[in-house]
Amino acid sequence: METYVATTPFGRRTMTLGQIASQVKARTAPKDAVVHKWQTFQHIREARDLVGATDRALAILNALLSFHQETALTGDADIVVWPSNEQLMARANGMPPTTLRRHLGVLVECGLIIRRDSPNGKRYARKGRGGQIEQAFGFDLSPIVARAAEFKDLAEAVQAEKRAFRVAKERLTLLRRDIVKLIDTGIEEGVPGNWGRVQQSYQEVMSRLPRSAPRQLVESICEELEALWRDIRDVLESFADSQNMDANESHSGRHIQNSNPDSYSESENGNREEVEAGGNAAENDKLRSMPRRDLPLGIVLDACSNLRELVQGGDIRHWRDFLAAAELARPMLGISPSAWREARDVLGERQAGITLAAIYQRADQINSAGGYLRSLTDRAREGKFSTWPMIMALLRAKLDGKKPGAGDAARLDGSDLFPAGGGERKQAGASPELIRSLRDPKWRR
Repeated sequence: METYVATTPFGRRTMTLGQIASQVKARTAPKDAVVHKWQTFQHIREARDLVGATDRALAILNALLSFHQETALTGDADIVVWPSNEQLMARANGMPPTTLRRHLGVLVECGLIIRRDSPNGKRYARKGRGGQIEQAFGFDLSPIVARAAEFKDLAEAVQAEKRAFRVAKERLTLLRRDIVKLIDTGIEEGVPGNWGRVQQSYQEVMSRLPRSAPRQLVESICEELEALWRDIRDVLESFADSQNMDANESHSGRHIQNSNPDSYSESENGNREEVEAGGNAAENDKLRSMPRRDLPLGIVLDACSNLRELVQGGDIRHWRDFLAAAELARPMLGISPSAWREARDVLGERQAGITLAAIYQRADQINSAGGYLRSLTDRAREGKFSTWPMIMALLRAKLDGKKPGAGDAARLDGSDLFPAGGGERKQAGASPELIRSLRDPKWRR
């Protein structure tokens, strides 16, 4: 008598078209097909998101495969296992009965197993006279044989996606590192350019990148960052080439307008000699005695602490953050783009930012910040202005416990750097370290 194979589930469980499709797919397995069950299970585990299986469902599938004694699954015989729920729960690390039943249903819906329920819903096998199994009621594993090639292709697609995602994240990391360090190089070396705006552009691009982003978004961000990186690189390379050409041709003139005014070249010394011949000798002596090294960022922030208000959290750790904050302060002060561009060309990116921060620090005492900046730019063009006296005057005012008023304009733009007499002052609003550093004679050189 021919054995009848059940195709519908027992009890109240309903039949779906997906289950029927799984049964049809299982019957298409070639009779000579042979698959390694644990290798195929590894493919299913790697492609579980595409298959639709859960971690708990895969733990149950692993237990079901362990009840089949042979390592190889073939397509010429029924592959039915009939463990009880207690046995399944034991091999699935003590999974609760309700969880077990729910995730068995997930395996069925995913087309990984087929229910072969008995008339009373029990799982068992009927043996013949020779001890061979004639019919078994339980879970049919034949879909794993029929879909083994599909699972392998899905696993390879997942691995390819992971590799592409890893490459995209590595590219993003390298671009971020290069852009940040190239911006720092441009600022430190005094390369002409609106580095504050470049820093803002970089931050705007990165702000669109969430903590967990898909590969497509990461690659899109990388494309934008690469375009920005290419622009920065071209500017730095052009500047380096121009420096090399000037050095080879032995040019003595200033070849960078946007340079550090605190550094003195032969052309600057010549210009100052002309000013000394036709200007105020005392003022020229004072400019000559100004410190010739860069202002530390910490000193500038102590003097211009109001600039921290424009940064979220008040966190300014690098010059690029400082310049980005200065870019935000410019429109608030009503300084036109042309005045700001001229200041950067004459003073340099960093020195112009320091000057703007000092103006922002005492914006309530200045009627026209744009006009004041242009006046300082003109003085710097003549070699009569440096940011050192301005910052030191603000620090002195901080030590004195008062704000510089309108009458202190001359002091802030370069005169009366240290008042005569050296009398004792009320030391309010500054840290002991700052007070000691200002009293150090090296600051007066």
